[in-house]
Amino acid sequence: MKLPNLITDPNTLAGLSHDEAEWAPAGTPYAALRPQSTEDVQRAVKACAEHSVPIVPRGAGTGLSGGANATNGCLVLDLSRMNRIIEIDRDNLLAVVQPGVVNDDLKKAVAAQGLWYPPDPASSPWSTIGGNVATNAGGLCCLKYGVTRDYVLGLEAVLGGPVPYGTAVRLGRRTTKGVAGYDLTSLLVGSEGTLGVVTEITVRLRPAPRPADTVVGAFDSLVAAGQAVALSTSRGLQPAALELIDRACLQAVEDWKHLGIEPDTEAMLLARAETPDADGLVAAFTDAGAVWTERSTDSTEAEALFAARRLTYPALERLGPLLTEDVCVPRSAVPAMLAHIEEIGARHQVRIATIAHAGDGNLHPLLITPPGDDNARIAAQAAFEDIIDQALALGGTVTGEHGVGLLKRDGMIRELGPGAHAVQQAIKHALDPLNLFNPGKA
Repeated sequence: MKLPNLITDPNTLAGLSHDEAEWAPAGTPYAALRPQSTEDVQRAVKACAEHSVPIVPRGAGTGLSGGANATNGCLVLDLSRMNRIIEIDRDNLLAVVQPGVVNDDLKKAVAAQGLWYPPDPASSPWSTIGGNVATNAGGLCCLKYGVTRDYVLGLEAVLGGPVPYGTAVRLGRRTTKGVAGYDLTSLLVGSEGTLGVVTEITVRLRPAPRPADTVVGAFDSLVAAGQAVALSTSRGLQPAALELIDRACLQAVEDWKHLGIEPDTEAMLLARAETPDADGLVAAFTDAGAVWTERSTDSTEAEALFAARRLTYPALERLGPLLTEDVCVPRSAVPAMLAHIEEIGARHQVRIATIAHAGDGNLHPLLITPPGDDNARIAAQAAFEDIIDQALALGGTVTGEHGVGLLKRDGMIRELGPGAHAVQQAIKHALDPLNLFNPGKA
């Protein structure tokens, strides 16, 4: 296959062949390419179609489900160099970016004009907008402000199937409203690169947010913290963020970064809210049995606490291989799900630390295993599947934001059922009859 600037060095390919889901299998790519324009992507897709070479797109590789993992003989399209912010339209509250733009870089650029891009995954200092689009990433403030799909107005994508492979197609709009035709933009958001390669994204912006208070509650058990979440929801409170961090997570961050956060209870709830919701959260935490509750307007103190939440995953990685869950349950079922997670960990003798976007029911149990312990690895995988089954039994879903990738394929099929699964397979076949785009995923 003749393409300029192909990367074939084995060491470089090894680094580009997987994301952060170290438990997910990865193949050996034929080569990699770092395009800098839509035209580069078009040429690559056309050449791959002619030679039956699969295409695996990737951004920063911060995913946690294996969605960017290479398949044997594929071309990895590393989109990280397509990193231009093409336009910031302050009058119409939108921006146009290439997929390799880092989430926090976009936030900083629009903040300089008094604007805000709300989606904020914990990986926002490193993850790219294209990767966020691929998985429909959420984040800490999506409870009140929504996930990536809520902010994508339009896309440019290089497609195949109904059009010749390598054709760039524009989807969506720039207007606030628009209902012309099927919503193909939303179809591609969350499709994990299985329907085409996104090369440009038009996102909705908001005015800069007003300052908010931070409310912290400490609890003597995970279940008690979950009960506080359910109570806050039933009272109609709408914080911008409502995060759960257990003792193990806080201790791991403190041991690593020494932020001065001394975990003295089993679980902490961390909320960001405007008055009067902040007042309501204090009352809800207290009524649910919090050991203590505090409200702060100190932005430095608040940022230290939210920094601890964002650092949890890398802090726990230092302790051993991590298998990261991403189930989401109805908010009223959060206490029951947390209880099931504790029971499953004890039954399989697997160490589980838990963080959660608790306000929207998105739980991230982190299963920790000693390096090189195959029995512990097998036990963790069994616990992983049991957690999925319990989430489904409670009316939940196998993934709230990390995507299906490789780790959740079986769980997704159990969730969808044969009818919905058949519809999804038909869509994939119609838009990618050669099964060229990220085969074997989702």
